[in-house]
Amino acid sequence: MQWTLVVPLKPLARAKSRLSDTAADGVRPGLALAFAQDTVAAALACAAVRDVAVVTDDELAGRELAALGARIVPDEPGGGLNAALAHAAAVVRSRSPECAVAALNADLPALRPPELARVLAAAAEFPRAFLADAAAIGTTLLAASPGHELCPAFGTDSRARHRDSGAVELPLATVDSVRQDVDTGDDLRAALALGVGPRTAAVAARLLIPGHPGT
Repeated sequence: MQWTLVVPLKPLARAKSRLSDTAADGVRPGLALAFAQDTVAAALACAAVRDVAVVTDDELAGRELAALGARIVPDEPGGGLNAALAHAAAVVRSRSPECAVAALNADLPALRPPELARVLAAAAEFPRAFLADAAAIGTTLLAASPGHELCPAFGTDSRARHRDSGAVELPLATVDSVRQDVDTGDDLRAALALGVGPRTAAVAARLLIPGHPGT
């Protein structure tokens, strides 16, 4: 099964506020963009992924991610994360009604294509399925097989919310790169330990994070 991924990205100026203890205001937009670039590049390199649609109204991010090969979908609803994902999924399926769709976080800078392929292969066995994040509270990927709506429920305690919505949790081991989203300084250090993509590595090197090879 080939998948279309929908990746939500808020305006860079408002992104990653919880990294304020690690990255200054002037650095966080570039860091958020680097996360998204490394995430999209890895996703596009995954054999199970047909294409990637990024839903964003940020012009810079749109240009940079389109240059990598992503399709850009404007956030027309402007109603928050779940509305953006539902809108992007509808746009994708208006062109390919029978495609499999998965929502993927934009902050997975350590993402590895083979691990993503394993997650998507497991998700293909169910109408809807999701992968919990490294903290076991949130969600990094939500998948809907052909003929099934995505029905995103991201936000606080999204792991429980997606489970309660009827989506099947994927109990996969050794897919750490698909689970490790980055919201805090500790998350960033964990992603760096896994090994991040080149754009995130370049920005992180300027942050002088202890233990990072660039320091």
